[in-house]
Amino acid sequence: MANKQMNYGQIAFLGGLVIAVIAGLLPSFVPAGLMPIMMAVLFVLGLAVGLLNISDKEVNSFLLATVALLLAATSWNISLVQSLSLLGELGTTLATMVAGFTSALIAFISPAAFIVAILAVYKMAQPD
Repeated sequence: MANKQMNYGQIAFLGGLVIAVIAGLLPSFVPAGLMPIMMAVLFVLGLAVGLLNISDKEVNSFLLATVALLLAATSWNISLVQSLSLLGELGTTLATMVAGFTSALIAFISPAAFIVAILAVYKMAQPD
């Protein structure tokens, strides 16, 4: 059973990454009405990854990595847009694509981090 859960978790993770790439890097190929649905799917896949992929011994490493990733992605978006705007229209296009990807990645990773953090707090609150 655990093997099937890990398999579903891996599929959720890979699916989330693919959707994040499509939503972020190729936004012109995604109809505007489909984008909110893709973000909702990313959110649900993130929840699945948090529930199915992270074992008890991986909790601390996962939470540290997600905090670093979320902080870096947020600051990256701000500095990248300013830096690439110096390149004119090409820079603006690149900045939009990278910012879209990191925003989609945040929409995917943050629910996983939230679930893992809630489960960690719950387990710490349990009596020994």
